[in-house]
Formats: sequence, C-alpha cells, structure tokens
Amino acid sequence: MPYHRGGDASSQADKLSGIVEESDLYEGFAPHVETSGIKTLDFYNLPKPTGKEPALRSYTEIQQLLQQGKKRDVKNILRENSWPINSPIRSQLWPMLCGQHQTKEHMLDGFYWEMVHQVFGTTELSEKPIMLPAFVDATHCLPYHLTSTGRAVADRIVNVLGYDCPDITYSPVLYPITSILLHFMSEEEAYVCLAGLVGSKEKVFINQTKLQHEVTWKTVMQIAKKHTKSATSYFQRICPGLKLERVFMDWCWWILAGLPFQHLVRIMDCYFHEGIKVLYRVALVILNLFHKECQSNNEWSPDNIKNDIGNALIKFCKKIPVSPAKLLHAAFSIRGLSTQYISRIFIKTEMLLKSRSVLTSGSKQLIKSRSSDNLPTSQSQVNIQMMSHTLTIREKLHSESCRNLLFTLWSWLPVRITMYQPVLLYTTEEHGCSLTTFYVRVEQHEPTLLMIKTCNNEVFGAYCSSRWFERNVKDDKGQRQAYFGTGETFLFSLYPERAKYPWVGIEGDKDLGHSSELFMAADSKMITIGGGEGQAIWMDENIRFGKTDSCKTFNNPPLCPSGDFEIRVLEVYGFVGI
Repeated sequence: MPYHRGGDASSQADKLSGIVEESDLYEGFAPHVETSGIKTLDFYNLPKPTGKEPALRSYTEIQQLLQQGKKRDVKNILRENSWPINSPIRSQLWPMLCGQHQTKEHMLDGFYWEMVHQVFGTTELSEKPIMLPAFVDATHCLPYHLTSTGRAVADRIVNVLGYDCPDITYSPVLYPITSILLHFMSEEEAYVCLAGLVGSKEKVFINQTKLQHEVTWKTVMQIAKKHTKSATSYFQRICPGLKLERVFMDWCWWILAGLPFQHLVRIMDCYFHEGIKVLYRVALVILNLFHKECQSNNEWSPDNIKNDIGNALIKFCKKIPVSPAKLLHAAFSIRGLSTQYISRIFIKTEMLLKSRSVLTSGSKQLIKSRSSDNLPTSQSQVNIQMMSHTLTIREKLHSESCRNLLFTLWSWLPVRITMYQPVLLYTTEEHGCSLTTFYVRVEQHEPTLLMIKTCNNEVFGAYCSSRWFERNVKDDKGQRQAYFGTGETFLFSLYPERAKYPWVGIEGDKDLGHSSELFMAADSKMITIGGGEGQAIWMDENIRFGKTDSCKTFNNPPLCPSGDFEIRVLEVYGFVGI
C-alpha cells in the first residue's frame, strides 16, 4: 500500500515497529525518509499531458499485463514512463516487480518479524548500532535519504537476510539496494523484495560471492571494449596497464554512488524487472558521456583525471548532463547487447578465472581438489554405484572402474555444482520408458546430468544447465522458443572414450550465430541436446531409440560410432540443495 498523509499513516507506522511518520512527507515516500534533500515534483499537480506525450500508466494497468504474462509490454512501459520521483506508484509497483522473481514458496505473514525475533531476541529497534554481516562493504553502506531510524532498519534487514541466506559471502551492492527499497515501502516489504532478487534463478540481480563480483566487473570491462571502443581506448591511453582494471572494479558505484537519486530511482524501475543487464547498459552510457565531456570540458582534461579517474567518473555522474529519461533512452538504444551475448562473456570470464585459480594455487591444491573437495560424499558415491546402471559398463566390471568414471565426470562439472550432492531423479530401469514420466520427475530441476548407456555399452550424455520445463516457456511475443539453455551446457563421453565437449562460444568473443547456441530442445515427441548441422543427442518419446551427430553448438564428433543407438538405460541426476 502507498503511504498517505492522514488516517492511514498510523497503521503503516505500526507495521514499521513503532517508527513515527513525519508530518511533512511528500507523497509516495516511506516514513523513514528525510525528504528535505530530495528534489521532487507534486505528483497530483503535474501539468496534464498535451497530447504529445502519453499519460503515465497506472499500477493496475501494469499489474494486469504481468498477470497476462505480457512481460515485454511491461518492460517497454517501465522504460518509457517517467513517473515523478515522489509518485505513490512505486510503493506497490516495486514489490510486485520483485515478487515475480521469488522462487521460494510465498512467505507467510509475520515470517520476517519471526526472523527478526529469532536473530535479535526482540522486534524493538535497537538504539545502539548493530554489527553488519561480513558480506557487506562498510565503505559503501549508502543510506541515500534515509533518516537515522531508516538506516537502523536497513542494518536490521541485511542482518536477517544474512541469517536466512548463509550462502551470501560477498555482496557490496546489497545494502544500497536495501536503502533504495526502503524509500518507498515498509521494512517487511523491503525484506520480501530482497529475498525475491537474491533468490531469482532466471535473472541475475545481486552478486553474492567474491567470484561473481569479480566476474561481473570483468564482464563489464569486456563489453565496454566492444561497445564503447573509443571511450575505453581513450581511458586506456590515460591509464595504461592495470589502472584501467582498477577503474572497472568500481563500475557499479558510478551508478549507485554517483548518479543523482532521481536518475537512480528511474533506473531501479527497470532493474527490478529486467535484472543487472540494465546496470550494464547504463554504465556504458556513462562511459560514453564522460568521454565526450573529457574532449570538450577542461575540468575533465587528461591532466586533471589521469591520477584518479575512478573518482572523476563518480564526480561526473553526480552532475551528469542528461535527464533520467535521456539516460535510459541512450542505454536501451545500444544494439547488439543481448542477454545471450552477456551470458557468453560472463561464462567465459568465469571459466578463465576458475582456471587461473587452479593453475596458481599449486600442485598440492590441484591434487586435493581432485581427491575430495569437489566430489560427492562417500555415502553418495556408494549410493550412485549401487543405483547406477550406466556407470557399471559390464556386469563383471570391478566397482573401482565405476568410481573412476564418477570421479572423471565430477571433475568436469562447474565448481559451484560440486558443492551439492547428487540424487537420482529418473532411471528407465525403475520409472519406465516414457517421456511423460521423464518430464514429471525431472523438468523442475536445474541443472541436471543426463547419462545414456546404449545396448552396445557405450556411455555418454550431457550436463544440462536449464530446467526441461523451459520447453513450455513463452517469449515476449507469446511463442514457445524451440531451443533454450545456456553456455554452461556440455556434452561428454565416458566409454569407450573419455572426453568433454564444451560449448564452442567459450573459446572466443566473436558472435558465432544462432546455429551455435542450440543447447536444449524438447516437446512431447522428443528430446534434443545440441544443434546446427546435426543433433548431438536425440531421443524418441519412448526413450528407446536415439541418434547422435556432429553439431555446431559443441563441435563434437558423434558420441557413438554408429550414429544411431538403442537405449539400454537412461539416468538423470539432480543436485540436492540448489
């Protein structure tokens, strides 16, 4: 509910654990906001549209579009509707946008306050400062226009979130996002919004580990080298060597610490729907605008900025020479910056960083990671060996061979997946040979490991990065996409040859085209993995016959010599705890 002056104010204040509403609130802001420092407009006394500009959309209109699954229409509205900073729409709009990303079951009323009581022993707001979680960056606890009470509320929210989500180990942007949310909603609503953003699986909003944080800024740097080539080259000349990397390490603070609050709020309108790619686009526009100013304004001459270009960028953002509407228009006008392209750069950067850490950590660490750290627990290994009829190549083969195949396969998995324990979701030997049963047991799990054993004892399969349920997901135009998945998907062969076939896009920055991004496809009649001049794995609806060819997506040979195969066993594994 929006915050109103008058009778409703006390009930809203009760929700906020005794926080008193101030008498001079602007419409749309929460009680714990110091509004005197916010440049605002009177939402209800704005000039009426002249006909040249369409009327601003209402919350109800956007809600109906989301309920109808018209996310593309919602995206366009959020990009184009410049609601005033004090518009009451955000107190309803932002919780709705964040809520659509929630993957956990809907939080029961009072859940947050139960967590507060569990963590602090009371729901009363402490007058003393509380220690913030280790994942918070103390130098960037940006409160924006929150009162001292609002800051204490933000402190409490991130503490509860850290308690509820122990997997978060490093997330410097989480506190600023919390502060921004609190400008337009209650403490409990802000927590629910954050839980949706943190738990989102389809889109990335908030990085939660140091590795993700580093991969993200290096991804921005790689994208900038392609899409803002002249600006990046200019700064490279001014800041040779590693200094340019130092600049991009702070890319998110150009936006969160530099831009005026009016700009930031409009960016958040889009961010809460589309994810972190919105911030990528805004960062590129900031680079281009700063580059232009450097060429025409002596304040930003090379001599003045070369020794501290990072702070110069933030200082430039504080008085950015374009309106929020023009900034967003420029950001969304950048061509060739697709989600698939960003994902490809991100995955490649992540793999390079992981490879480098292995190479530089020494041989002892390398041996250790192959022996125990990244393998299933001993009990899980026993369970797999007892259940699996794909890893047991021949009935008389020693169990050690099964163990070696399992270790080989585990060494190929993404490192973060090896933290979780495998569980057998589906096997033809127990659940029957039906694609319908396959979907019922498997489709909601992500990722999955699919292994085939043919009647000739060949063993091969695929690591499938996305849910099989995505075969039903419709695009912005209401049409089902034939292929889905990401570049983390890979093929493998275990017997008679042992080989891994990763996505070809990991090996280069150039756009390889649609035929090289055909990861997974499925319908009621078949399953396909890999495409482009052939299908790497194809299986029929009865999970009895299949075929394998070379394909462009993975640049693989046929996974069995004959090309056609008869399935003896199909097994699919998921991972507990993801």
